[in-house]
Amino acid sequence: MSFQAYLDNVEKMTGITPRQFIDLARAKGFDASTKATPILAWLAEDYGLGRGHGMALVHVITKGDRIASTHVGTGTAHSDPKDHLWLDGVATKPEGY
Repeated sequence: MSFQAYLDNVEKMTGITPRQFIDLARAKGFDASTKATPILAWLAEDYGLGRGHGMALVHVITKGDRIASTHVGTGTAHSDPKDHLWLDGVATKPEGY
């Protein structure tokens, strides 16, 4: 599953876009310096998210929408078409994401 697919599935499961999760995380005091463990605990407790989906959100909460070029266009199971992720929701996602 691509990185973007993880984020899209989180939105389908929770009704919350990745960008909204970033805002919620900031309101809880999480930022780029926060380790994964407390963010994962919050996501599991409040939203029932498992580690895979949680780690996708940890990435965007702590690192933003950019992903390593090693995950772009490789044709593998975790390949994404672009080096940045769409955070504003499935309904507004342009083609090619």
